[in-house]
Amino acid sequence: MDLGRLAISLPAPGLDARACVELAQRAEREWGYDAIWLAETAGPESFALAGALAMATERATIGTAIVPVYNRTPAVLAMAAATAQQLSGGRFVLGLGSSSHAIIDDWNGIPFEKPLTHVRESVAIVRQALAGEKTRFRGTTLRSHGFRLGNPPQDPVPIYLGALREKMLRLAGEVGDGLIVNLFPLTALPKMLAAYRAGASAAGRDASRDEVVCRFQVLVTDDVPAARNLVRMAFGGYVAAPVYNRFFAWCGFEAEARAVADAFARRDRAGVAAAMTDDLVDRIAILGSAERCREQIAGFVAAGVTTPVLSPLAVDRAAIESVFATFAPG
Repeated sequence: MDLGRLAISLPAPGLDARACVELAQRAEREWGYDAIWLAETAGPESFALAGALAMATERATIGTAIVPVYNRTPAVLAMAAATAQQLSGGRFVLGLGSSSHAIIDDWNGIPFEKPLTHVRESVAIVRQALAGEKTRFRGTTLRSHGFRLGNPPQDPVPIYLGALREKMLRLAGEVGDGLIVNLFPLTALPKMLAAYRAGASAAGRDASRDEVVCRFQVLVTDDVPAARNLVRMAFGGYVAAPVYNRFFAWCGFEAEARAVADAFARRDRAGVAAAMTDDLVDRIAILGSAERCREQIAGFVAAGVTTPVLSPLAVDRAAIESVFATFAPG
């Protein structure tokens, strides 16, 4: 059964930065994982954690999946990526994305405007800087003139983009080196990859062999109904968020997305949970026996995901470690 290039997701629920470093060391040395992908919400900051992981591991790829382009300037992103690349000895991948209204506007107080343009222009400036060039860029949302890294990385830094729907997927194919996705049904993957590859083709490159990184919410359990409720509790807010709500409708869950949005607007948490049907939950999360979970992951790999990233639906360290140990590649 082909499970692709299995990777782990950090930070994990309830674990501080030091515990994440310890877990990364076990993942590489004991369980045989060769990639660690970092999410960023309200826990450890991704570049600080990436630096710590770079010094604590020897061979694993370390990537961000993703850091937003709004709450750091392109110059700061370039400095951070260069630092992580140097500390890791060439093992770093910069994953960028627009993030969401909640994180950018509500949490950071930055208007979540023109996400497509902001991502495009961020990538352009970051690429100039990482190449050791003096920046010369003026766009619609960003400008940079005269910035040059004091010590550019010797190893090129790949830039992957997180994307949901058609336009951002095409942009990811056009200007990125790889794709980062999550929370979607298998049936949506063909049109997602088609949009990504169409964007690459329009830019004159073949993306058929690009890495496709997908974070999966995973729980090995005999109690699937309880697991579904955990998904509802953890991700109801995601499904209600405007960018994800439109994404779920685009993936074929039009009625569910509308019902979730309506309930969320009423502050009806029970209504949000009820609108997330068993079918929706079962198709966006990996739940059940270990064998059933492997079959689901293998289905995504067969359809084009190259790098399944395991994100345990767990609330304590022992349960998190159990998920990583269960799927240990080596």
